[in-house]
Amino acid sequence: MARKPASPGSKPTARTSSPDAVAEKQRDLQSQQDRKDQAQAKGEEKSKKAVQDGPREHPSQLPAQHMQKPGIEAQMELQPQFYAPDYRGSGKLKGMVALITGGDSGIGRAVAVLFAREGADVAIVYLNEHEDAEATKAHVEKEGRQCILIPGDVKDPKFCRQSVEKAVKQFGQLDILVNNAAFQLHAQSLEDITDERLDETLRTNIFGYVYMARAALPHLKRGASIINTGSVTGLQGSKHLLDYSATKGAIHAFTMSLASNLVDKGIRVNAVAPGPVWTPLNPADSPAEKVAEFGKDTDMKRPAQPEELSPAYVFLASPVCSSYITGIVLPITGSVGS
Repeated sequence: MARKPASPGSKPTARTSSPDAVAEKQRDLQSQQDRKDQAQAKGEEKSKKAVQDGPREHPSQLPAQHMQKPGIEAQMELQPQFYAPDYRGSGKLKGMVALITGGDSGIGRAVAVLFAREGADVAIVYLNEHEDAEATKAHVEKEGRQCILIPGDVKDPKFCRQSVEKAVKQFGQLDILVNNAAFQLHAQSLEDITDERLDETLRTNIFGYVYMARAALPHLKRGASIINTGSVTGLQGSKHLLDYSATKGAIHAFTMSLASNLVDKGIRVNAVAPGPVWTPLNPADSPAEKVAEFGKDTDMKRPAQPEELSPAYVFLASPVCSSYITGIVLPITGSVGS
């Protein structure tokens, strides 16, 4: 006699098995999972290696080096990769003029080189790292563009005005301002941050940005842009970079506020928020043993090299790339979702 089909939603009849058979079945299921766990462990061991997904390999092992401030790139045991040899210029910034603070080394140097490769003349503002600044100038000129060097302190509003005036006098215009100069010093406790130190951090990192933007504005025309360097610490905080993180959060807010203020004038304002980047800023802050581990806590398990960030600055500076983008904070952190 044919078996009557089960009605929809009915439960299957439980099979009866001996206790020994049940235990054997459970051991078999356990063995299957054990094999999967072993394979996963091997995969995780492999995944501990730094992620390399660019046209050339970037360093994952860093030297345990501590440097005196402000940090000289020429003295770094492992030289940052800034040249971006696989990046091809296409005239995205042709005929434009850029002023970059902190442009002597690190991210600033990488940005200066790519701006020049895209057709811009460059004014480099820096503190007193003359050797680094001269090297950056040579690289800009190698790209076929002009470069002037302007040493001084961005905490001084008079110097900021003079810097802009020198750039405009030299090149006849100003189209792009990149606020990138920074002061960073770690602290174990809020009590370690003296008034003097707090003043240095805030005035360099946020006052300097405001001073430079204010000085540049009278010279910026429709199609011009301001790009501020923020930080992942301004998005997530950092327990040992209390004052620095606060300034980076302020930079993000300043970026969005100034973008709203200038949008009707056709001047775009954006920010880049890097994660760990191999520049003089970090070995000139952290102890040597921590420098050696720098960036390994990211999903990519290594710090970025400056050349991995500079194309984003080109993108945000170029009207042909980002004419409809203003007021964003672009995270480039080497980690998912941050």
